[in-house]
Amino acid sequence: MKIYVKNMACESCKIFVKESLDELGIPTVKVGLGEIETKNDVSNEDKLKLNTKIKKAGLELLEKKNGALVEKIRAALVDYVYKSDDLPNMKFSNLLSEKLNHDYGYLANFFSEVEATTIEQFVIALKIERAKELILFDELSLTQISYKLKYSSVAHLSNQFKKITGLSPSHFKKLKEKRRITIQEL
Repeated sequence: MKIYVKNMACESCKIFVKESLDELGIPTVKVGLGEIETKNDVSNEDKLKLNTKIKKAGLELLEKKNGALVEKIRAALVDYVYKSDDLPNMKFSNLLSEKLNHDYGYLANFFSEVEATTIEQFVIALKIERAKELILFDELSLTQISYKLKYSSVAHLSNQFKKITGLSPSHFKKLKEKRRITIQEL
């Protein structure tokens, strides 16, 4: 049986959901981003218990097929941004259409209606969050980060970063360094 989960966007979410399923004694085949595959049908009572448990982490079970499609779109976009090295070099619109077997126009309109934002805005927000992580890890240069996130240039990344965060990437990095010095001085 497949169960869909809203807001599941990282490995920590998968681990949390898997642990919750184990605690409830619900045997699983697979726990993926936004999707759980169980060995057997899950009773409504167990679904309610699971939903209560995972809500503590900001997650929620989805009952409607519409919600499931939105979560599949979200999961595909998270993969596109976070696993970009493993994916073919193609536009996310083509990748999304291929992966979900729907026309991109349909997916884009559907996503916008349900989420009140566009797929493009969601991808930009994801990319900026990923850029923040990569800047904080301090393992890659800004040029390498822009290449990794499939930006056309460092300037393009910097402009979007400033538009979303209000800070330039270099200023964001300096703030991290200042915070680190402050903590060490305690």
